[in-house]
Amino acid sequence: MRLIDQVTVQRILDTADIVEVVSDFVSLKRRGANYIGLCPFHNERTPSFSVSKSKGICKCFSCGKGGSPVNFVMEHEQMSFNEALRYLAKKYNIEIVEQDMTEEQRDKERDRENMFAVNEWAMQQFESNLTGTADGREIGLTYFRHRGISDEMIKKFHLGYALEQSDVLYRTAVDRGFSEKYLLATGLCARTDKGRVYDRFRGRVIYPVQTLSGKVVAFGGRTLKTDKSVAKYVNSPESDIYLKRKVLYGLYQAKQSIVKKDHCYLVEGYMDVISMYQSGVTNVVASSGTSLTTEQVSLIHRFTENVTVIYDSDAAGIKASLRGIDMLLAEGLNVKVVQFPEGEDPDSFAQSHSSSEVEEYLAIHATDFIKFKSDILMDGVENDPVRRSEAITEIVRSIAHIPREITRNVYVQECARNFNFDEKVLQRQVAKFYEEIREKEGHEREKAAVDISPERQASQGVAAKPASSSKETLDESAFLRPFETGLLKLAVKYGLLPFCDVSDADGSTVTFTVLQYIADELAADGIVFRNPDCNYVFNEIVTLAETRWPADYQAKSKSLEALRAREFEDGIMHIRDTATDIGSINAMEQQLRETVDSDFTRRLDSFAVDYLSQTLLSHPDESVRRLANDLLIEKYQLSKVHTKFSHIETEQEQLLDLVPRKLFELKDAILCLRLRAVRGEMSHASDFTMVMELMKRQKEIEDLRKELAKLIGDRVISPRR
Repeated sequence: MRLIDQVTVQRILDTADIVEVVSDFVSLKRRGANYIGLCPFHNERTPSFSVSKSKGICKCFSCGKGGSPVNFVMEHEQMSFNEALRYLAKKYNIEIVEQDMTEEQRDKERDRENMFAVNEWAMQQFESNLTGTADGREIGLTYFRHRGISDEMIKKFHLGYALEQSDVLYRTAVDRGFSEKYLLATGLCARTDKGRVYDRFRGRVIYPVQTLSGKVVAFGGRTLKTDKSVAKYVNSPESDIYLKRKVLYGLYQAKQSIVKKDHCYLVEGYMDVISMYQSGVTNVVASSGTSLTTEQVSLIHRFTENVTVIYDSDAAGIKASLRGIDMLLAEGLNVKVVQFPEGEDPDSFAQSHSSSEVEEYLAIHATDFIKFKSDILMDGVENDPVRRSEAITEIVRSIAHIPREITRNVYVQECARNFNFDEKVLQRQVAKFYEEIREKEGHEREKAAVDISPERQASQGVAAKPASSSKETLDESAFLRPFETGLLKLAVKYGLLPFCDVSDADGSTVTFTVLQYIADELAADGIVFRNPDCNYVFNEIVTLAETRWPADYQAKSKSLEALRAREFEDGIMHIRDTATDIGSINAMEQQLRETVDSDFTRRLDSFAVDYLSQTLLSHPDESVRRLANDLLIEKYQLSKVHTKFSHIETEQEQLLDLVPRKLFELKDAILCLRLRAVRGEMSHASDFTMVMELMKRQKEIEDLRKELAKLIGDRVISPRR
């Protein structure tokens, strides 16, 4: 097993044309220097998906999705990074040169591939058992047909049956050459305390669980026995290839329908998905009986912003599942809820009604989450002021999860009308809960920075913190994040452009790039980004600028110089063919020289501007690509109405103001945290001398903040001449 050689990776990235790649999936029309088409990631009637051939990126001005050719293929085709690279290599007939993996990489990849292989084989065995054995037909197939499942659905979802014998799958697998190690690692088999290996799913109907790309990662098995001592469902344990929090049952079958309909129905179990799919509701997935997770919500959001949660009539189960609505709201999704009649669930309702009846019921009974939660939480508490206030508080807490301020305010107004409650009181409570939620998110986002190993901390430049200060660290990181991302955005977008001239001690002048200036300023004050993803990306671009950039810049300069020479030569020939006198020839040659020199400079500057961006957007690390996408892909663009009759100064033209301002704002935020810490110490200090020392420190910090306040609005450096 081998990895794609880095030189080959770079050749693929350099060759892939974003317009050609996107055109395989989207009909594009030229508009000025760019191309535009209907976004493939959400339904729309007016084209908002823009493709920039010069920058090598695409983006949707409506939903914000986009990226490099690799990122587009990964997102659209649900491929891994390496799969997308191989897809592009095949498209452009690029021979893939591979390099040897390390022993550790080779072992890990071999284990994963073997686990996928044994799961794929097991799925085929279970399918074969269902129709090819007497027990499978009499027990498993009879059960599915009794539940109204068609042969088409059995095939589409690869339903099967595990024979009752205790170790028949194990013995057959070993005979076929599969290692016991992988049968145990996948959970297909287990070992008793006495060392005997047995089949985990014996005597059960089988539901394979697949990834987005269709690989089998796990199984669910349902017993058909009435014995109460036997667990109704047995599921594969988590493994190196299966993390249940990251998988949604049925998403592999439903993903295209979800995108096409721009809507996802969320149910609970295997049979709910299969029966709904059979009834014509093909955009349906399930959390497979587990509590909804943030990873599952993010999976849904990759395909649509519109979710309808379908509950059965079990009130206890509904109350236990209300947390899932808050998670969907927090992701920015538009949430509706449908509840089936008493005694019904998605499976039974779909089986007892026609396709049109199911679709009609879902359309009519889909209700807003506020009304749904109100009906559940306010039931029976009308005459109990305490319980009524608790119910309203829970509804307000859900509203606080909504990231969009305008949407939150609309829901607050609706809530105030529904409960005849003072809107201002609800607004204050929502604001309080919103801040608490943001703080908690900051804790969770930064938890990795506290838990990561010392080696990784060192590689990312994250100073190790004592356990007692971890909560403070998380609070500070969350507070600093907008200031760090604001500065990092400028470093990534313009980091390689010449910025200013700096005088050395010996009087010589050195030209600093934007990135060098930022790095020097941060180092001078000992500042390290507190958010690990920001710090990692910053270190990545600094490394790129010091290693790959000089050689790549030199190579690009040579190719552009050759282009300039060709353009000048072609221009001279044209002048000689068309000019009529010496004066005209001289004037035209001077104009030609200025034009080709200007084009050369513009192309080289464009290369410098796009270099870091394109590298990060095609980075093999998903976290780097995600942050780069957030930093670089603007969701909105300035209307042409504002730019038609006047020049609007661009961000690049404002760098001399923006870069120092972002640095000063970050430094001021750090001082603000230090001031908060000093005031906290003062509130607990009992020694007079200590109090006086703390007051002195407080005064020093306040004075520094006053100086920064004066600088933030001023230009404090000289531009490079």
